[in-house]
Amino acid sequence: MVDAGDPGDMLRAARLRVTRPRLAVLEAVRAHPHADADTIIGVVREGLGTVSKQAVYDVLAALTAARLVHRIEPSGSPARFEARVGDNHHHVVCRSCGEIADVDCAVGEAPCLHASDDHGFMIDEAEVIYWGTCPDCAAKNALPSP
Repeated sequence: MVDAGDPGDMLRAARLRVTRPRLAVLEAVRAHPHADADTIIGVVREGLGTVSKQAVYDVLAALTAARLVHRIEPSGSPARFEARVGDNHHHVVCRSCGEIADVDCAVGEAPCLHASDDHGFMIDEAEVIYWGTCPDCAAKNALPSP
């Protein structure tokens, strides 16, 4: 589910103080799904002017802990952040360019939450990453060499 509510209300509902950096980071994540921290820092600096890297990292950590932002970490890639939370969706990642897209759960109502052996864990989320080649990279690779 994508929460398009008011950022200030979202922060208050999560019992987080509403600050300019938190609002700016939340808006940046919402506007740039699957962006890495450096991209988010750049967007936040465009809006606020000077803000430290550490401040943005701290806000990302607070928003992730409050479940307002989801952190994904594809292998070999920096952490990415998205505002689509609470629906147990998955991702597809291009092996060539690193583009990431959302993929809804493969079959109906989150069957992937039922592990074949839960080892006694109370599972509340599953993360699946599909790897492949995006259409743009596939088209580039299909072009004949000059």
